[in-house]
Amino acid sequence: MRNTRSSLLLGCVLLCSASLLYLGMSGIECPPKSHRYRWMELNLGSANQSLSLTEHFPEDTPLIFIGGFPRSGTTLMRVMLDAHNAVRCGEETRVIPRLLTMRATWSRSVKERIRLDEAGVTDQVLDSAVRAFLLEVIVGHGEPAPRLCNKDPFALKSLSYLSHIFPKAKFVLMLRDGRATVHSMISRKSLSSSLFILSLCLRSQVTISGFDLNSYRDCLTKWSSAVETMFGQCQAAGEARCQPVHYERLVLHPEEEMRKLLHFLELQWDPSVLHHEELIGKIGGVSLSKVERSTDQVMKPVNTDALSKWVGNIPSDVLNDMAEIAPMLARLGYDPHANPPDYTRPEPMVSLFNYSQSLKASENPHPS
Repeated sequence: MRNTRSSLLLGCVLLCSASLLYLGMSGIECPPKSHRYRWMELNLGSANQSLSLTEHFPEDTPLIFIGGFPRSGTTLMRVMLDAHNAVRCGEETRVIPRLLTMRATWSRSVKERIRLDEAGVTDQVLDSAVRAFLLEVIVGHGEPAPRLCNKDPFALKSLSYLSHIFPKAKFVLMLRDGRATVHSMISRKSLSSSLFILSLCLRSQVTISGFDLNSYRDCLTKWSSAVETMFGQCQAAGEARCQPVHYERLVLHPEEEMRKLLHFLELQWDPSVLHHEELIGKIGGVSLSKVERSTDQVMKPVNTDALSKWVGNIPSDVLNDMAEIAPMLARLGYDPHANPPDYTRPEPMVSLFNYSQSLKASENPHPS
């Protein structure tokens, strides 16, 4: 009896060994690890990976958020940062600004806030849920890296709220001459830009049927309003949290501007940020989206080709009224009457961190 059992046990061992050998030779591989799991391996080593993401990735993690008005150089900025050996931004998620808009809607509606409070869904609960969602998306949608970054231009409409739920996050606000921005948007008929403008119209109680994407006057008005909102929230965050970057200075003096930015982000200098095009499609390099409108332009090295393309395309009546149509031009240091301005000569910009503006913007920590 004992011999029979021993024989059966030996047979099972041999069968298991043969099966494992066969599976190994047949090339069957384990499922690939998720970006989330690999981020934990990179940053946490042998730490307990059964814990939740927010336990591993606390709210004071120094995330980087890049934003600004569409066609203001946000994609260029994110691919330059993506070229840094310690940073991963990745493509636009599109879901992050939508969630932030929903969160803002819940905050603005008094009736909705009462209903949520009665259900025990307090601001603290909502903020915790939004933070967890954003972390899952930012960590999970790309390769792991020591510093994670998100580029969704519209997200910086909620800069004040993001700075509230991520107290160690830093923000890069891309600024560009509104005439160039609007001309690029209109000439390329950017769908995402159109939807953004339409949302601004709705919030301003302007009917969709009354909005014409081909109207430079209307688009410049909306540009000025939107940039004023983001600029004000950048002021409120303070110079330690938010840095504005002028597109024109970035393409004219890329090394100077990127050195200043990396110092602000507390990152070591990496010359690769000046040659992002060499890392496109490479492992650990720059990943581009096939559907983002700016992809074709950032395939090239940093250049000044687009600086003055708007000259000669804006109607004369709009040019004559430019200072009144887009007051943010002068506030950001652009001469509203120069066609084109001398972008090589830095214009004085109204003080970024004005106390009264900061106080006003800080009264509303939720996305606007």
